[in-house]
Amino acid sequence: MSDQLARLKTDSDTQRARFLLHQMLRVRRLEEKCVELYSAAKIRGFLHVYIGEEAVAAGVTAALEQDDAVVATYREHGHALLRGVSAGSILAEMYGKVQGCCRGRGGSMHLFDAATHFYGGNAIVAGGLPLATGLALADHMADRSRVTVCFFGEGAAAEGEFHESLNLAALWQLPVLFCCENNLYAMGTALGRSQSQTNLALKAAAYEIPAWAVDGMDVLAVEEAARRAVDAVRGGSGPHFLELRTYRFRAHSMFDPERYRDKAEVAGWSERDPILLLRTALEARDGLPEKDWAALQHEVDAEVEEAVRFAEAGTPEPASDLLRFVYSEREQP
Repeated sequence: MSDQLARLKTDSDTQRARFLLHQMLRVRRLEEKCVELYSAAKIRGFLHVYIGEEAVAAGVTAALEQDDAVVATYREHGHALLRGVSAGSILAEMYGKVQGCCRGRGGSMHLFDAATHFYGGNAIVAGGLPLATGLALADHMADRSRVTVCFFGEGAAAEGEFHESLNLAALWQLPVLFCCENNLYAMGTALGRSQSQTNLALKAAAYEIPAWAVDGMDVLAVEEAARRAVDAVRGGSGPHFLELRTYRFRAHSMFDPERYRDKAEVAGWSERDPILLLRTALEARDGLPEKDWAALQHEVDAEVEEAVRFAEAGTPEPASDLLRFVYSEREQP
């Protein structure tokens, strides 16, 4: 908390911190509701929640401009929400309703919304890296001032796409920011049991990419690092890499019995809950009166409840439309 306190020097700092707290709380409450709905069998399929890692998505997305692109993994509800995809559209997608961002066809792991430049939701480990590299290549060739941010877990470092994408991005000096969400366990294997070199920023640096590690439980540190990296990428300095050291408080997925982590370790990391840390720092600066905290929670809870109502009032896709989109519906010239 002392590092966060040191960053809260002005009223402007406090207002920015309150905004980030709001963003993290939105993600947390939405996903807590997802767990509840999944347990009630209203959401089917797979569900991977981001609880504990909210500082990463909140800090990085706060550094982006509206036209910037984001590519994420299957643990992407928070990224989508913070990039502007509505909570209602996200939940409707999980419910399998037409009102979902992908007409209910993608579900939890495949959120996508071109209007907000949110390009997945990719269920394959490391699958988003070549997509992000391709988006950045297109922007580079078209001379567009846009940054593409690619989120992925540390498990992706074991895949060929990780190395191929970083290599090409460095060779072609592409405007892409690689954000590795290192939660230490990938699906269920400790990083040290699968990688001889566990400093992932060092791996990226081997490709001549500026890279550094960040405390992924400190949203102010994440935002600061992200702004520095995004500004450099947008300024023409080529790809950058952030290793965001974070921790998920829940299992890999709702099906995971979680026998690979010690309960004491999880409890220890839970004491560094990014929402709790920032709230405590703000209270220490008299920047978050109790009534304001209560009002903030009420606002977020109302947003989530409205999203649930929207999703439950939605309509399933009719069987007659099941073959739609197999082929393009655009008229040929």
